[in-house]
Amino acid sequence: MNTATYLALGDSYTIGEGVEADERWPAQLARRLRAHGVALADPALVATTGWTTDELSAAMDAATFAPPYALVSLLIGVNNQYRGRPLDEYRAQFGALLGRAVALAGSPARVFVVSIPDWGVTRFARAEGRDGAAVGAEIDAFNAAARAIAADAGIPFVDVTAASRDAGDAEAMLVADGLHPSAAQYALWTDEIVPVARALLAAAPA
Repeated sequence: MNTATYLALGDSYTIGEGVEADERWPAQLARRLRAHGVALADPALVATTGWTTDELSAAMDAATFAPPYALVSLLIGVNNQYRGRPLDEYRAQFGALLGRAVALAGSPARVFVVSIPDWGVTRFARAEGRDGAAVGAEIDAFNAAARAIAADAGIPFVDVTAASRDAGDAEAMLVADGLHPSAAQYALWTDEIVPVARALLAAAPA
């Protein structure tokens, strides 16, 4: 059996700021899928802490890819929100990135989107003097835009925002910076992602 390839596109939440490489959710996902009998390689990542949609796009311009990938994930937008970038700009740039993800997969049936978590519940947000409810409302607006674009393309949208809010700022759920998820929180995200990824890999054309 050939080993399926997986490409994860994103920012700090995909690269796993503050956790070990094998604790990132894409790595956890690959292990979980292998445990379910799916021959899936460790993920290739194009992701860096702090990237906005346009910065991810620029990095993709410079990256070397090996398409088609059996699975491609996209999680991007928190830094657009954090920097106060316009929602309309995000909508346009996210749509373009999703199109690139589909091209790299060779089919929308191999792509999934992961929602932006709510960092407004973290102690980092409080230390910055941020209004947690306002941050959450902005995150919801960005996620609604991404969800609609994904739906129009027939691509599943996996909600991990609820899990991030449930985790809150519990010590075990965040790394030392008080902002980024711990391996334990990423495991909760992976719980949500596994069934979607399994279904895509089972149904996607060979």
